[in-house]
Amino acid sequence: MRIRIDVGYDGTDFAGWARQPGQRTVCEVVEEHLATILRVPVRLTVAGRTDAGVHASGQVAHFDVVDEVLDARSIAGEPANLVRRLAKMLPDDVRVKSATRVSGDFDARFSALRRHYVYRLTDALFGAEPTSARTTAEWNRPLDVDLMNAASEKLLGLNDFAAFCRRREGATTIRDLQRFTWERDADGVLIGRVSADAFCWSMVRSLVGAVASVGDSRRSVQWCADLLDERSRSAQVPVAQARGLCLVGVDYPNDTELAARNEITRDVRSPSSGCCS
Repeated sequence: MRIRIDVGYDGTDFAGWARQPGQRTVCEVVEEHLATILRVPVRLTVAGRTDAGVHASGQVAHFDVVDEVLDARSIAGEPANLVRRLAKMLPDDVRVKSATRVSGDFDARFSALRRHYVYRLTDALFGAEPTSARTTAEWNRPLDVDLMNAASEKLLGLNDFAAFCRRREGATTIRDLQRFTWERDADGVLIGRVSADAFCWSMVRSLVGAVASVGDSRRSVQWCADLLDERSRSAQVPVAQARGLCLVGVDYPNDTELAARNEITRDVRSPSSGCCS
C-alpha cells in the first residue's frame, strides 16, 4: 500500500528536509515517529527537499507499507488515523495534516506537475514584526514593487536558470517558471508568489535576491533578464534569507495520468540528481 502524507512545518529549527548526520531534519523526525507507530522502518519520498530554515504548509511525501501493518497498529487499517496519533507525538514545529491511500503510480516527487512557494519580505526600517519574524525576511533598502514585477516577468517561461542555482553534478538547471509575482499586503510586507515545474537548489531564494536588487534600484530590469544567458552560478546574485520562504502547495495529475507523468519527469531528473525537487 502507498500512503500520501501532507506535511506542514516551521523550518527555523530544522537543518532542512533531508536526513543529515548529527542534524535535526524534518524527514528524520517524521520517519522516526511513523516507525514508532507502525513498528516497521519507514522511508519517505518527498516532493521538494527544502533547505535549512525554509518552511512548508503544503509539503507532500509518500511511503509504502503492507496492509497487515496498518491493520495491526491500532489504526484499524485506516491511514487517516495516523494524523491523530502523530499529533500527540510530533513536536510543535511539524505536523502531518493528512494521510491517504493513493495509487501505486503516485510518486510525491516524480508525479508532481508544479510546486508553489510564497516568499515574505519586508523593507521596513525596523525590520520584521517580532510576531512574524520567523517567517519574514528582511531587505535593508526600500523596494519598488513595480520594478520587482517587471524583473520577475522577464524570467518567466522555460529557461536555463544556471545563474540562480548552486551547481550539483548531473542535475539539470532547465526549469519552467510559470508564475513570479509581487504585491504588498495590508501590513506593507511584500508577498512573492513563485510557481514552477521544479526548482534547483537555492533557486527560489536566488530569484528573490535578484529581483529585490532591481527593486532597490541597484540593478536594472535588463540585468536580471540577461542572467538567463549565464551558464553557471552568478556571483552577482544575492541569496535571500531562508526564513521568508514557504512551500505552500504541490500539484499532481489525475490518477490515470500519474504513470505517464513519472516517465516524463524521470527523463530529465535522475533519482540521484540532487535537485531539491
